[in-house]
Amino acid sequence: MTPLQDAGAVIGLVFVLVGALGFLPGITTGIGSLEIAGSGSEAMLFGIFQVSVLLNLLHIGIGAIGMLMSWFLRGAIWFLTVGGIAYLALGVYGLLVPDGHVADFVPLNLADDILHLASGVVMLVLMLTLPRHPTPHSSGEHILGPS
Repeated sequence: MTPLQDAGAVIGLVFVLVGALGFLPGITTGIGSLEIAGSGSEAMLFGIFQVSVLLNLLHIGIGAIGMLMSWFLRGAIWFLTVGGIAYLALGVYGLLVPDGHVADFVPLNLADDILHLASGVVMLVLMLTLPRHPTPHSSGEHILGPS
C-alpha cells in the first residue's frame, strides 16, 4: 500500500461513516423528517448538515467504492481525482441552485456546501501531493529497520 492508497481508503471510510450516521437518531436531529430526496428534509446530521436518505446512501456508496478502489494505486488516483471533482461540483451546485428549484433534489445547506467544497479540495490535494510508492511506514516495515 502507498500513502495515496491509505488516504483514499480513509476518505472512503469517512464517507461511509458519515452516511451511516445520517440514519442514527440522536446524532441526526429531526430524524422523523428525514425524506427520501428533495430539499424538504429537516433532518440534520450533528444538528448542522442537512441530510436525506438519498444523500446518506450516496455517501455510503461513494465511500465503499472509494475503499474498494483504493486497494489499487490507479483506483485510489481515480477515486481521489473524480471524487474530488464531484464534491467540488456538488459544493458549487449547492451554492447556485436555489431552494425549491426543479433541480434542487438534494437537501443542502451552507454548511453542506462548504464541507463538500473542502472535501473536494482535500481529495485533490491528497491526490497531487501524496507519494505513489510504498514508504517504510506504509509497507509495514519498522522505521528503524527490520526487527
